[in-house]
Order: sequence, then structure tokens, then C-alpha cells
Amino acid sequence: MSGADVKASIRAKALELGFSDVGFARAQALPEWKASLDAYVAEGRHGDMAWMAETAGRRADPNVLWPEARSVIVLGTNYAPSGDPLKLTRFPERGNISVYARNRDYHDLVKRRLKALGRWMAETWGCELKVFVDTAPVMEKPLAVQAGLGWRGRHTNIVSRRFGSWLFLAEVFTTLEIEPDAPEADHCGSCRACVEACPTQALDGEGRIDARRCISYLTIESKSPVPEGLRPGLGNRLYGCDDCMAACPWDKFAPPTREPDFLPRVELTAPRLADLIRLDEAGFREVFTASPVKRAGYERFMAGVLIAAANGGQVDLLAEAERRLNDPSPLIRDAAEWAALLLRSLIEGDQRDPQAPGGSPPRPLAPAP
Repeated sequence: MSGADVKASIRAKALELGFSDVGFARAQALPEWKASLDAYVAEGRHGDMAWMAETAGRRADPNVLWPEARSVIVLGTNYAPSGDPLKLTRFPERGNISVYARNRDYHDLVKRRLKALGRWMAETWGCELKVFVDTAPVMEKPLAVQAGLGWRGRHTNIVSRRFGSWLFLAEVFTTLEIEPDAPEADHCGSCRACVEACPTQALDGEGRIDARRCISYLTIESKSPVPEGLRPGLGNRLYGCDDCMAACPWDKFAPPTREPDFLPRVELTAPRLADLIRLDEAGFREVFTASPVKRAGYERFMAGVLIAAANGGQVDLLAEAERRLNDPSPLIRDAAEWAALLLRSLIEGDQRDPQAPGGSPPRPLAPAP
């Protein structure tokens, strides 16, 4: 087969296996990748994610990660929601979980498809390859740009003209020499919708993010209590945040995913804070079986539930917050103290000082869906 035929054959097979988009790039880094990563780490914007500093040398260059690699196949999987991804943020008695985590962990599905593609490639061409899905030191977003899947939006995520901001990324590194696709141009123009949508001002408008202010980081990755000044911005977001991606105008072109594993489970569609706040650790594991939410861990999740209860003015949950004041977990105790203080002040009719923890009192929002 000619090089063009090999490329077309791989693309067709990937789409047959269920991937939504496919692109090809050389297994080599551009100089600015390392410079950008080094600056990110040097400025401390990675927060508690020490692994980003520890793996920076391999992450910055595909050839350092695997010297034998010649080409990278970048694959995108559409997970666009069918409705308004931010609807639940307007219902204070409900917990909002990021779109991607409302059902099964996407890593499982994507990795199965990656392995199937890899086996087929090895059997067909006898090539060597390695597959990656978000768990290895790979600069997947720059590679996706080079492979033509999309461009880096001001929210730092990939934006696709076909799928908006809703693409899971995965890669196949291979010893095959494959003609690369043309990189995708930036189509953001002067738009700053994502920057303005961020509840905690984590984006600087120049395509840089400070993870220490990002709700996804604060509710999933961080090992420390959420800074009090940022807690009001979390609203009722318990795991991740979709605000910057949902604000992107390119999302209007994204067809809703048809993948069953990505469609929201009933119990995670609009969970009541009153139910979540009563979960013990065993209950947490049961509710979030096979869900990415388990990654945050029970303590961080429960701290988020307490913060959400306070932000939403859920005074009927004060007793639950007070029950947590002596919890063995410092994370939970800290959130419980903050939540109990705010909820008591609402019950007593006190007007909170805007400079005090929690800022101004939560505003009433819409009733439950």
C-alpha cells in the first residue's frame, strides 16, 4: 500500500471503531511546547500537581517519551451533551457534576478502542506502537493542533469546528512513517466568551490558565482546602466545571454524543444535595461506581457538597453541616465549619459582610428541575 493508502486505511478503521475524528502528526515537538510547560511550572500555576514538574522532560517531547516513535495518530471522541451543560448550576439544591463525569469513566471505553486499533495496525503492518489516553506524560493538546483536530482556545482546551470543545483526546505513537496532516488554524478571533465565563477568573485571556483558581483543579486535583475567597465561585459545582467550554460559540456545531457510556445516569443527572450530604464513604463508592468522580475521593467530594450547600443557602442542611464539625477528615471539618457559619448567619437573618468568608449572601435561584 502507498503511504496515502495506509493513512486512509488507519483513518477509516479508527472511525469504524467509534472514534469521532482522526489526525496525524510527526512525533516531534515544537520548541514553544517546552518553553510553555517550563513557564507554567516555574510560575507555580500547576498547583499541587507535582507530577507535571516531575515528568516535564518526557512530556515536552514525544521523542524523549519514546525515541522510536515516528508518527502520532491523534484521536478525538465526541462527548457533547444534548442539552444545556450549565442548567444545573442554576438549581442551588442540586449538585452539578461535569458533563464528562455523569456516567462511566471515559478512559475505559477509549482505551479499549485504542487497543483494538493498535492490534489491527500491528497485525496489518507489523509496526511497533504505544497507546495513551490522558494518563501518560503526553502533550496531547499541542499534538492535536499539529494533527489538525482543532486549535487551542483561550480556555486552553482544543476547539474543533465540528465538535466544539467536547472532544476526549487519545494518541497512538507508532514507528510507521505517516504523512502528517496540516495543523488547524486558530479561529477564536477576538472572542473572549470563555474567559468571561470562568467563575473564578482562572483564565488570563492569552491562552494561559492558573490551575490554582480553576474549579476542575480545586474539586479534583488539589490536596488542600479550597481557598475561602474562591469558594463562592464554585456555586454548586461538585466535580469539575464546564463553564468555559460551554461558553464557546463553536459548540453550536457539535452533534450530541450517541455513546451510551457518555449519556448521563439518572442518579447523576440532578442529584439532591440533601441526599449527597448524607452519604458515608461506602455509599459514595456505591453511587459513583465506575464513575470518574471516584477519582476525587470521598473527603474532597464531601467538602464540595458542604461548600455547595452554603453557597446555595440550603439552611435545611445546617444540621448535616454541624454533624460534620468533628469529622476525622481535616478537609471535611474545614468545609463544615465554613458552611455552618454561613448557614447559621442566614437563619439568624444576619447580613454577611461582603469581605467575610463566603462574600455576599447567596442569591435565590430557580426551583429544582
